[in-house]
Amino acid sequence: FYTVAYQHTSPEKFYIEACDDGADAVLAIDRVSNEMTLTGKKDVPPSANTRPICGIMGSVRLVAGMYLIVITKKRNVGSLLGHAVWKAVDFDVISYKKTVLHLTEDQTQDNKTFLSMINNVLTTDGFYFCTDYDLTHTLQRLANVSHDFQEMSLLERADQRFVWNGSLLREFLAQPELHKFAIPVVHGFIVMKPCRINGKIFEWILISRRSCFRAGVRYYVRGIDSEGHAANFVETEQIVLYNGGRASFVQTRGSMPFFWSQRPNLKYKPKPLISKNTNHMDGIQRHFDSQVLIYGKQTILNLVNQKGSEKPLEQAFAKMVSGMENGMIKYVAFDFHKECSRMRWDRLNILVDNVAETQDEYSCFLVDTEGKVLSQQKGTFRSNCMDCLDRTNVIQSMLARRSIQSQLQRMGVLHVAQRIEEQADFEKIYKNAWADNANACAKQYAGTGALKTDFTRTGKRTQMGLVMDGVNSAIRYYKNNFSDGFRQDSIDLFLGNYAVYETDGSTPLRIQKDWKFLTVMVSLSFPGDTWTETLAYVLFWGTAAAVTAAVIVFNGRDFVDAPKLVQKEKMD
Repeated sequence: FYTVAYQHTSPEKFYIEACDDGADAVLAIDRVSNEMTLTGKKDVPPSANTRPICGIMGSVRLVAGMYLIVITKKRNVGSLLGHAVWKAVDFDVISYKKTVLHLTEDQTQDNKTFLSMINNVLTTDGFYFCTDYDLTHTLQRLANVSHDFQEMSLLERADQRFVWNGSLLREFLAQPELHKFAIPVVHGFIVMKPCRINGKIFEWILISRRSCFRAGVRYYVRGIDSEGHAANFVETEQIVLYNGGRASFVQTRGSMPFFWSQRPNLKYKPKPLISKNTNHMDGIQRHFDSQVLIYGKQTILNLVNQKGSEKPLEQAFAKMVSGMENGMIKYVAFDFHKECSRMRWDRLNILVDNVAETQDEYSCFLVDTEGKVLSQQKGTFRSNCMDCLDRTNVIQSMLARRSIQSQLQRMGVLHVAQRIEEQADFEKIYKNAWADNANACAKQYAGTGALKTDFTRTGKRTQMGLVMDGVNSAIRYYKNNFSDGFRQDSIDLFLGNYAVYETDGSTPLRIQKDWKFLTVMVSLSFPGDTWTETLAYVLFWGTAAAVTAAVIVFNGRDFVDAPKLVQKEKMD
């Protein structure tokens, strides 16, 4: 890929200039016809307004026409096998049109709303890219590809599950000569840390790739879609680089892969509902066929409660996995909250010990200093709780620690008798990074930092951690009920699940409120001028308030901030 240096803007065109040594390439984008062509630096008009940029995210059509999205600021995260990895930290959304005077007042307002949606996604922390390395694939996948695959552009060969600007780059994908200007961007979390144990310095890396298929926010996106894509699916890879050798251990997380929902309704914990009118076995089969094809054997770690509202979900999941009769898939249920009640978090080792033999069988991807592949990872642990955030991250960090213990011993960093938990400096780096990973994934899905990160950071559950969990839970409640509809719409617009067309028709943004909202408003009306009128008003207000409260409780789902751009899933 070209390293983009400058954006030149003239009244007629945008010019994107590459700054690689010897490169004369310039991407010209016509602001009227939207046509994209390659040209040279000599064709950039001297009068063009010039500014430095870091890359192109792509383009999107809104009510006012096309918009170009560029990365304006980046921060170096580290180096992966000699390739610089960047975090995109600032963006700009630029209109092809020079004015919006051609829009009506309603269209102008809708266009502003759509723009705010695009910016809402762009300001969600966690976009990463690399101009000369494929961040969308694990080390093991990249080691097993063909020569033809290696010759493809990054845009063509990227794992489309993790290319968050894939929809924005559709115009580029159709023209191979433009691929060098289009950067695949992943969303999730990346940390790279140099570490020292026994005087030996190695690089420890954690990469979480968030899937853009069935992406969204907590409560509005649960279960799977008809293609078998699971909500909040994240592939997490832990990498160790030492003295030319490299090791990788991959895990996944994702919503329970059948058709269920849990719509916000103003209650603290809405009741999850399993669909009665869909073929669950077809959906779960599609999901695991894909997982086995990509990752090999699967061990499902289901961490939901085995009582209360979560119990039917656990029972349904277990029954469906049993019904598949697939020897490649193993199901393990572990009631996280029950087992760890009363701060007994040491009991998590029960689960880790239970799957230790399976983890040893799955092994990891390991390459020695001479480039010889010593082992391949033959399967993955697929962990889930309800949100696939808090409980899931705790278990994943423990399995990853067990894996790195073995890797560092085989690479000659750790002595045979040494334990990774005894390496205080590394343990601090390790725990904080996994807690940061939990926070990043949680903010992207639930809108707040993760719960239970005190245990991930310190190895202990604390009273202050419980307090912070309470604060985050309260914030989640507010966001899930009163702002997540907008966030869901933002993600659907950004990913191309909803397309905007330049028409005179109204958009779904202007939805009329029904009689239930009038019931709420009526309690705030009819003030009186005299004391008798005031008394009557107070009595009326009290009665109206009671009626209003009853209406709100009974119709809770109608009072939350629901998505407007996509049709609600029909769930029984």
